[in-house]
Amino acid sequence: MIARLKGIVDEIGDDWVVVDVNGVGYLVFASGRTLGNLVVGEATVIFIETHVREDHIHLYGFADAVDRDWFKLLTTVQGVGAKVGLALQGVLSPDEVSRAIMSGDKTAITRAPGVGPKLASRIISELKDKVGSLTLGQTLQAEVGATSAGGAVGAPNDISDAVSALVNLGYSPSQALGVVSEASGELGEAATVGALIKAGLTKLAPSDTRMGGRG
Repeated sequence: MIARLKGIVDEIGDDWVVVDVNGVGYLVFASGRTLGNLVVGEATVIFIETHVREDHIHLYGFADAVDRDWFKLLTTVQGVGAKVGLALQGVLSPDEVSRAIMSGDKTAITRAPGVGPKLASRIISELKDKVGSLTLGQTLQAEVGATSAGGAVGAPNDISDAVSALVNLGYSPSQALGVVSEASGELGEAATVGALIKAGLTKLAPSDTRMGGRG
């Protein structure tokens, strides 16, 4: 399976690009947003999702792993094939897709060619419960470095593991990231995974008490 291509942009079409990798041209289908960042003759790295069928092998390309993960998630919905998945990503960024699904915004989703109200409703219905785990990973990638720069000095992997543990206990990604980041800044070099989880639970306890979650 091809997971990534690193080479020179050889040609660009309406929904495809040819990437020259050591003299071999790979035809890659991509969204308008991805293609808009490419320039013929320049070097590029494209993340690939490979689809193997009886009659063809198609490569779908993305600017980063986040876009690829969204494509894989979108195409799990009945009626959303590769073409529709790329169309959605062509008009909506990952953050916009996430917000549209979580808020039930069918209008935003139907901006994509080939997506009508019924399919938009199905996308929202089938993916609403799955968006959290995907956006958690994106949030950590984007924010762990920022929180560390702001005073949270725990290792990124420790912070990520602690946040994931709290999410598995039923807390929202935003709650978990907030208390773990705060705890990391307070604990300093002592910010191990276990310490971060314990401190995070302590910080979350008062809200549980107000909600009647604890006696």
